Amino acid sequence: MDDLEYDVVTTPVLVVGAGAAGARVAISLAESGVDPLVIGKRDHGDAHTTWAAGGINAALASLDEDDDWTIHAADTLNEGHHLNDPDAVELTAREMPDRIRELAEWGMPFDRTDDGAINQRYFGAQSYRRTCFVGDRTGEAMLETLIDRARALEVPYRENVMITRLLSDGRRVFGAAGFDMESGRGLLFRSNHVVLAAGGFSALYDRHSSRDDENNGDAQALALEVGARLLDLEFVQFHPTGMVGERYGEEWDGRLVTEAVRGEGGRLYNADDERFMERYSPDQMELDARDVVARAIGREIEAGRGTDNGGVYLDITHRDDDYVRARLPRMVERFASLGVDITAEPIEVAPTAHYTMGGVDVDFRTGETGVDGLYAVGEAVAGVHGANRLGGNSLAETVAIGKLVGEHVADAVGESDADPPVTDAQRALAEREFGALESLAAADGDVAPTTLLADLGELLWTHAGILRDESGLRAGLAELEALRDRTGDLRVEGGLTSRSFEYAVDLSFSLTVAEAMLRAALKRTESRGAHHRTDYPETDADWRVNLLVSADEGGLAIDRRRVAEPSDPVREALEEGYELDYHHLE
Repeated sequence: MDDLEYDVVTTPVLVVGAGAAGARVAISLAESGVDPLVIGKRDHGDAHTTWAAGGINAALASLDEDDDWTIHAADTLNEGHHLNDPDAVELTAREMPDRIRELAEWGMPFDRTDDGAINQRYFGAQSYRRTCFVGDRTGEAMLETLIDRARALEVPYRENVMITRLLSDGRRVFGAAGFDMESGRGLLFRSNHVVLAAGGFSALYDRHSSRDDENNGDAQALALEVGARLLDLEFVQFHPTGMVGERYGEEWDGRLVTEAVRGEGGRLYNADDERFMERYSPDQMELDARDVVARAIGREIEAGRGTDNGGVYLDITHRDDDYVRARLPRMVERFASLGVDITAEPIEVAPTAHYTMGGVDVDFRTGETGVDGLYAVGEAVAGVHGANRLGGNSLAETVAIGKLVGEHVADAVGESDADPPVTDAQRALAEREFGALESLAAADGDVAPTTLLADLGELLWTHAGILRDESGLRAGLAELEALRDRTGDLRVEGGLTSRSFEYAVDLSFSLTVAEAMLRAALKRTESRGAHHRTDYPETDADWRVNLLVSADEGGLAIDRRRVAEPSDPVREALEEGYELDYHHLE
């Protein structure tokens, strides 16, 4: 394809993903004197971070003076069922008080107590009030703060760009290929340091809390293809409270009802008006771990005690109206737009795929993936959360670890990285990718990519949802292979700038990650955290191992790795047995 036209962009560091993790990495780089280029699939500031509503964890002890970072780490390990990387957990917990103070200095408008301290609320499975917040728009406020800081540092940014392949010679990564989503023009990004901060893969599921065009597994698939390993893919967090019901319309199905509603005292009732969490968790009630609450809701629905729309009721009407409006303004506003006053009537909710604990295997002190020149951070990676994420820790990880990764990459950048040359071999690899993209855009079969993505979502919800077993997982793999065969009859309409083409690219990433996740779920013959096998309902001490997925010539290989032990201070906190007492809220 000698006549193929494309643009070449050189940068010392390419950051793929413009949410909180990517922004925090870029800030550290800029503060260290390195000018990275940050690229995102959407308009600047329109990243998935804005959908994280309820809060961000840090052991500030604003309200509970006994809280400290070791207890935060212990709560995180307990919630992760001790599959977490202890080093990653401790780094995050230790860093977070300073990161919160830093965000406040940069202008993040945290809610404050009467005496001016940063306010904190209860979140599920946390021993103390540790979750800092900006009403129920914490992620949005945090991303705005980070972007303002990045702009003040004049961090270069390019929006509406999709990366479709990392460029590698088999030993190291030297850039990425993709396209401008508005013009369709090919883009070769030449860089000796690439940071993946492109999110997780929860949108693979039929009911999920992500936008359909976000969290499709692109970060994990891109990394796997160039030799990185993936970790803990079997652990998908189903948030207990996603919107459900004909009253809200298809557009809102699965959208998140923030945990802050329960953190502020919201109660769950079945269709028989029973407060059913008394049956499953009498001590922690609605603020037990997310996996516990999600399974409880699932069991109520399965037992025929759900609503006609397949959900349960979440009710906060017992709290003062003004209090609810002050603490949950976005929730009040959203439901009011749908004709529902949450201060006066309950809302219908059901579990929804929300977050993926699994991702790229990294060294958390450096972000290194084991592939030279490739780093990863944020929901793109695995390790902090183990088998189940503690609510409020996702935003925490992005800024705590993002800072450290940015500093490490800055130290790794040398003078020769500032404007790296492009070799003929590198151009050839990129041009091969551009040719493949043009062929995909011209696909004229009979099956739309949205149809296959919808079928994939239904497949995963049915066979790898909240409850799993061997026969279902094997059936899911068989259906996945049949679905993959149907991609040979793909039809893309509108060319390189169309949503149809974007979904076709997403489909290739999603199929790769779905297979890896199904195989890991089949391999783990126990129940732990978010992974519940009805044929292996107990947690098995011998399975306190992480599963690593790598690509080989025969497909995918799965290996085991023993989990490390926490430090002595965190072990002492674990032995103390700190635990949330829900009834403080009553």
